[in-house]
Amino acid sequence: MNRIDFSPYRRTMVGFDRLFDMIENQGRAQAGDKYPPFNIERRAADAYRITLAIAGFKPADIDITAQANLLVVKGNKPDELAEGEYLHVGIAQRGFERRFELADYVRVDAAELADGLLVIDLVREVPEAMKPKKIAIGGNRLTVVETNAGEDTTAAA
Repeated sequence: MNRIDFSPYRRTMVGFDRLFDMIENQGRAQAGDKYPPFNIERRAADAYRITLAIAGFKPADIDITAQANLLVVKGNKPDELAEGEYLHVGIAQRGFERRFELADYVRVDAAELADGLLVIDLVREVPEAMKPKKIAIGGNRLTVVETNAGEDTTAAA
Protein backbone atom coordinates (compact mmCIF):
# COMPACT_ATOMS: atom_id res chain seq x y z
CA MET A 1 0.00 0.00 0.00
CA ASN A 2 1.34 3.41 -0.94
CA ARG A 3 1.36 5.96 1.85
CA ILE A 4 1.82 9.63 1.16
CA ASP A 5 3.58 11.68 3.82
CA PHE A 6 1.82 15.03 4.19
CA SER A 7 3.94 16.24 7.13
CA PRO A 8 5.97 18.77 5.06
CA TYR A 9 2.71 20.32 3.85
CA ARG A 10 1.04 20.20 7.26
CA ARG A 11 3.89 22.33 8.66
CA THR A 12 3.36 25.18 6.19
CA MET A 13 -0.32 25.01 5.19
CA VAL A 14 -2.66 26.29 7.89
CA GLY A 15 -6.30 25.20 7.83
CA PHE A 16 -5.89 22.30 5.41
CA ASP A 17 -6.02 19.56 8.08
CA ARG A 18 -9.46 18.42 6.93
CA LEU A 19 -8.22 18.02 3.35
CA PHE A 20 -5.18 15.95 4.34
CA ASP A 21 -7.27 13.77 6.67
CA MET A 22 -9.84 13.25 3.93
CA ILE A 23 -7.18 12.12 1.44
CA GLU A 24 -5.60 9.71 3.92
CA ASN A 25 -8.97 8.24 4.97
CA GLN A 26 -10.18 7.86 1.38
CA GLY A 27 -7.34 5.48 0.55
CA ARG A 28 -8.17 3.29 3.54
CA ALA A 29 -11.94 3.32 3.17
CA GLN A 30 -12.28 2.20 -0.44
CA ALA A 31 -9.10 0.20 -0.95
CA GLY A 32 -10.85 -3.00 -2.03
CA ASP A 33 -14.27 -1.71 -3.06
CA LYS A 34 -14.54 -1.67 -6.83
CA TYR A 35 -18.29 -2.10 -7.29
CA PRO A 36 -19.93 -0.45 -9.06
CA PRO A 37 -17.34 0.88 -11.48
CA PHE A 38 -17.54 4.62 -12.14
CA ASN A 39 -16.03 7.51 -14.09
CA ILE A 40 -15.53 11.10 -12.93
CA GLU A 41 -15.35 13.59 -15.75
CA ARG A 42 -14.72 17.35 -15.89
CA ARG A 43 -17.15 18.79 -18.42
CA ALA A 44 -16.25 22.47 -17.98
CA ALA A 45 -14.34 24.66 -15.55
CA ASP A 46 -17.11 24.34 -12.94
CA ALA A 47 -19.07 21.31 -14.17
CA TYR A 48 -18.45 17.63 -13.42
CA ARG A 49 -20.12 14.32 -14.22
CA ILE A 50 -20.06 11.05 -12.29
CA THR A 51 -21.15 7.97 -14.25
CA LEU A 52 -21.79 4.68 -12.45
CA ALA A 53 -22.32 1.37 -14.28
CA ILE A 54 -25.31 -0.17 -12.50
CA ALA A 55 -26.81 -2.64 -14.96
CA GLY A 56 -30.00 -4.28 -13.75
CA PHE A 57 -31.01 -1.54 -11.32
CA LYS A 58 -34.23 0.45 -11.74
CA PRO A 59 -34.66 4.09 -10.64
CA ALA A 60 -36.70 2.86 -7.66
CA ASP A 61 -33.70 0.76 -6.52
CA ILE A 62 -31.36 3.78 -6.35
CA ASP A 63 -31.11 6.35 -3.56
CA ILE A 64 -29.01 9.50 -4.13
CA THR A 65 -28.38 11.73 -1.11
CA ALA A 66 -26.48 15.01 -1.28
CA GLN A 67 -25.54 16.70 1.97
CA ALA A 68 -22.80 19.10 3.01
CA ASN A 69 -19.70 18.08 1.04
CA LEU A 70 -20.85 14.46 0.59
CA LEU A 71 -22.71 12.61 -2.15
CA VAL A 72 -23.94 9.11 -1.28
CA VAL A 73 -25.30 6.76 -3.95
CA LYS A 74 -26.95 3.57 -2.68
CA GLY A 75 -28.42 0.72 -4.65
CA ASN A 76 -30.65 -1.91 -3.06
CA LYS A 77 -31.78 -4.72 -5.30
CA PRO A 78 -34.94 -6.41 -4.01
CA ASP A 79 -34.73 -10.16 -3.70
CA GLU A 80 -36.54 -11.48 -6.73
CA LEU A 81 -37.31 -15.12 -7.24
CA ALA A 82 -35.39 -16.17 -10.30
CA GLU A 83 -37.16 -18.29 -12.81
CA GLY A 84 -35.12 -21.19 -14.09
CA GLU A 85 -31.79 -22.54 -13.02
CA TYR A 86 -28.69 -20.40 -13.54
CA LEU A 87 -25.54 -22.18 -14.65
CA HIS A 88 -23.45 -19.02 -14.31
CA VAL A 89 -24.19 -15.69 -12.63
CA GLY A 90 -21.81 -13.00 -13.88
CA ILE A 91 -24.00 -9.91 -13.59
CA ALA A 92 -23.68 -8.41 -10.13
CA GLN A 93 -27.01 -8.10 -8.38
CA ARG A 94 -25.76 -7.03 -4.96
CA GLY A 95 -26.51 -3.77 -3.26
CA PHE A 96 -23.88 -1.06 -3.00
CA GLU A 97 -23.03 2.24 -1.39
CA ARG A 98 -20.63 4.63 -3.06
CA ARG A 99 -19.53 7.88 -1.37
CA PHE A 100 -18.04 10.92 -3.07
CA GLU A 101 -16.53 13.84 -1.15
CA LEU A 102 -17.59 17.13 -2.73
CA ALA A 103 -15.73 20.42 -2.60
CA ASP A 104 -17.35 23.51 -1.14
CA TYR A 105 -20.13 25.00 -3.27
CA VAL A 106 -20.51 21.86 -5.45
CA ARG A 107 -24.12 20.80 -5.83
CA VAL A 108 -25.98 18.09 -7.74
CA ASP A 109 -27.55 19.55 -10.85
CA ALA A 110 -29.24 16.44 -12.31
CA ALA A 111 -29.33 12.65 -12.14
CA GLU A 112 -30.41 10.29 -14.89
CA LEU A 113 -30.51 6.51 -15.35
CA ALA A 114 -30.37 5.16 -18.90
CA ASP A 115 -28.89 2.06 -20.54
CA GLY A 116 -27.52 0.76 -17.23
CA LEU A 117 -25.58 3.96 -16.52
CA LEU A 118 -26.41 6.36 -13.70
CA VAL A 119 -25.24 9.84 -14.68
CA ILE A 120 -24.98 12.52 -11.99
CA ASP A 121 -24.15 16.07 -13.09
CA LEU A 122 -22.47 18.36 -10.58
CA VAL A 123 -21.94 22.12 -10.72
CA ARG A 124 -19.72 24.36 -8.60
CA GLU A 125 -21.44 27.66 -7.86
CA VAL A 126 -19.28 30.00 -5.79
CA PRO A 127 -21.36 32.76 -4.15
CA GLU A 128 -20.63 36.24 -5.40
CA ALA A 129 -19.40 37.31 -1.96
CA MET A 130 -16.74 34.54 -2.04
CA LYS A 131 -15.34 35.35 -5.50
CA PRO A 132 -12.00 37.15 -5.63
CA LYS A 133 -12.05 40.93 -5.95
CA LYS A 134 -9.28 43.37 -6.84
CA ILE A 135 -8.81 45.94 -4.08
CA ALA A 136 -7.37 49.42 -4.64
CA ILE A 137 -4.85 50.68 -2.08
CA GLY A 138 -5.14 54.18 -0.76
CA GLY A 139 -6.96 56.38 1.71
CA ASN A 140 -9.12 55.25 4.59
CA ARG A 141 -11.80 53.75 2.39
CA LEU A 142 -11.79 50.29 0.83
CA THR A 143 -12.51 50.50 -2.88
CA VAL A 144 -13.26 47.45 -5.02
CA VAL A 145 -11.82 48.15 -8.45
CA GLU A 146 -12.74 45.01 -10.34
CA THR A 147 -14.53 41.75 -9.63
CA ASN A 148 -13.65 38.33 -11.02
CA ALA A 149 -16.11 38.71 -13.91
CA GLY A 150 -14.21 41.75 -15.15
CA GLU A 151 -16.93 44.28 -14.38
CA ASP A 152 -15.73 47.55 -12.88
CA THR A 153 -17.43 48.49 -9.65
CA THR A 154 -16.64 50.95 -6.94
CA ALA A 155 -17.77 50.10 -3.43
CA ALA A 156 -16.80 51.88 -0.27
CA ALA A 157 -16.57 50.04 3.04
